[in-house]
Amino acid sequence: IRGYILARKPEMLRMIGLFPVVRNRAFDMVSDGQTFKLWLPSKNQFIIGKNQMGQPAKQPLENLRPQHIYDALLLHHIDPENSIAVLEQGTEEVVDPKTRKMAIQPNYVLDVIRRDDHHWYLERKISFSRTDLEPERQVIYDKFGYVTSDVHYQNLKEYDGLRFPSIITIWRPVEEYTVSIAMVKLTFNKPLKDEQFALAQPAGSQLLDLDKPRNGSGDPASPR
Repeated sequence: IRGYILARKPEMLRMIGLFPVVRNRAFDMVSDGQTFKLWLPSKNQFIIGKNQMGQPAKQPLENLRPQHIYDALLLHHIDPENSIAVLEQGTEEVVDPKTRKMAIQPNYVLDVIRRDDHHWYLERKISFSRTDLEPERQVIYDKFGYVTSDVHYQNLKEYDGLRFPSIITIWRPVEEYTVSIAMVKLTFNKPLKDEQFALAQPAGSQLLDLDKPRNGSGDPASPR
């Protein structure tokens, strides 16, 4: 589907998806970095919850969090007070332009190790091409060492004078879903207003609070 994504530092995100052909809204999602809101017009549902989720839900759209998209779109800076970075030599599989077969090529991997209140843990692995030093992959871990996001960056192109991947693929192994983003048009450093990140619940829609205990049918929904 086609759609729009607005991203503003430090953690604001707005995503609008459109149905094919008719171009009506398939979904509208907004996040302030801590909580999110998701409007599904076809189901007349308005979903709210925290960006950090607990157990994966049975419904795929309930597992989608704006923070997963934001973390993949923009490589976060390395906090010098609470993080250290270690460079390692790695390899990647690429297609040999001459033989058209898969070949092993050396690359660089930056290990970002972060400190929380109790211990140090591996937060991210960022892979860079040795030929142009552009990012190719980012693997994000939780505090227990499990992969939460595996992001691949492909076909970097120039937009607005800046290099950016034209295809970003996000694999969430815990929730078992994949999101692929293909850039049609991209602009940077444009002024964004607060109201562009505001999303009110439509009158008569069904409210689903994902942070509330489920009822007997497993449904957190309540009409409003």
